[in-house]
Amino acid sequence: MDVRQFRHFAAVAETLHFGRAAAMLGMTQPPLSQSILALEQELGSPLFARTKRSVALTPFGASWLPHVRTALGSLNALPAVAKRLREGVAGELALSFVSTADYSILPALVRRYAALFPDVEIALTEATSDVQIAALLEGKGHAGIVIPPPGGRLAESLDYRPLLAEPLIAAVPASWIRKRRLSLARGRLPSRVAVAAPLILFPRRSAPAFHDLVTSYYVKHGGQARIVQEAVQMQTIISLVSAGMGIALVPASLRNLARTGVRYVDLAGEAPVLETGVAWRRGDATPTLRQFLAIAHEEVRIGPSGPPRRR
Repeated sequence: MDVRQFRHFAAVAETLHFGRAAAMLGMTQPPLSQSILALEQELGSPLFARTKRSVALTPFGASWLPHVRTALGSLNALPAVAKRLREGVAGELALSFVSTADYSILPALVRRYAALFPDVEIALTEATSDVQIAALLEGKGHAGIVIPPPGGRLAESLDYRPLLAEPLIAAVPASWIRKRRLSLARGRLPSRVAVAAPLILFPRRSAPAFHDLVTSYYVKHGGQARIVQEAVQMQTIISLVSAGMGIALVPASLRNLARTGVRYVDLAGEAPVLETGVAWRRGDATPTLRQFLAIAHEEVRIGPSGPPRRR
């Protein structure tokens, strides 16, 4: 059986007249009658009770009709579905992100994208930059919000667009400020104090650009980072700060991660600036990805601070 036979059956069921059904379908009656007979033989049961004066659905035909109409309705909707998929207003978007983005650019991007394209299923995965880049190179996912290597150079098969640049601040145990009378100059942490404190940091293999940005700050100010603990999740790093294990240099947007026992303090002088951007496979023409990148371009924020800057 094929789709034409379904349409033939539905037309005869609607008109209960082979001649009118044939006219509606734009065909002659004999091939229509042959199509229905062939369908009945394949189904193993008559669909219509025929006499010289009337045509009626059999109980089997009446029971099967709603299923045929449902199937035909789905088939008729396929061109519209294809158009929506082609335009990127339906389908799937697989997006990965570094944990720092969860407190900065990610919520605004996802919120706007979901509002504009509610029929797109968004699959979000938190992962470090190295894991995201490896997955993209393996053909997994559509895009990743990453901290790029120095110079923003990823693999040749990947494209990259910066989204946000923000200064690093210090996450400091609140107990240190109270008990150690931590010296703050005009509410800022002096570099000599930061350099002398034990440090909690991402492993270099997971975020080499972030790691090097932090450690170079220590070198620039005449010291060397004394890393007492490494963690790949920003929430874990802040928890370790709360426990008094050391300080962490984190993006300014981490102020959105409120945690008891942690104070966020600006660094005195010129603070290092961390860049975050979106990476995707070069030449990937997935419509949902195309729409996401357009939104990311509109929401791009490049600058040390301030509200989103539209372009």
